[in-house]
Amino acid sequence: MSLPVQIAPSLLASNFAHLADELQRAEAAGANWHHVDVMDGHFVPNLSIGLPVVSAIKKEAGIPLDVHLMIEKPIEWAERYAEAGADILSFHYEAAEANFEATLETYKATGKPVGVAVNPPCGVEPLRDYLGELDMVLVMSVHAGFGGQSFMPEVLSKVQQLREWGFTGDIEMDGGINGENSADCLSAGANALVAGTYLFRADNMSQALSGMRG
Repeated sequence: MSLPVQIAPSLLASNFAHLADELQRAEAAGANWHHVDVMDGHFVPNLSIGLPVVSAIKKEAGIPLDVHLMIEKPIEWAERYAEAGADILSFHYEAAEANFEATLETYKATGKPVGVAVNPPCGVEPLRDYLGELDMVLVMSVHAGFGGQSFMPEVLSKVQQLREWGFTGDIEMDGGINGENSADCLSAGANALVAGTYLFRADNMSQALSGMRG
């Protein structure tokens, strides 16, 4: 099995004062998706992008929006973020553990590809029985909530485990990924890589992005 490598620059590291220009810069560099981090200040101790900004980004974007919801009660927000322009929607297992099946059904009902994210302390075992219903698993390689953290290589075993179980969907990794550790992520079985600081602060984003593809 060989899935195409998808590189998703994280807009959290972009210059928000010139967001449309930053979208164009990422696309010109060869990005496949724009990674959009939605934080509510409750599930994670930070606030970021919300519905109006997602809608605005969608109007300017020429590639899919990979929307990562780091929010409490994700079941209440599926339809609204789908309508705002998300092309891929991922919610956290930890935020939906109490009503996971209902939350998953709500996201599937949007018609958008659905991903489930797990933070470093959370294993992927709770997802095993649902892998046939998921388009993507997002393995966090830092603790969700802040950019600029260091990559945690111990989470690579989760990626390997998902592939050993036969998961054929996208496995995305997010957090501290750069030109040095991206090869390890791809070798483990990931095919979608999120990078914020490394790409947006690179001297040459196109070269940095190409280097991540291996």
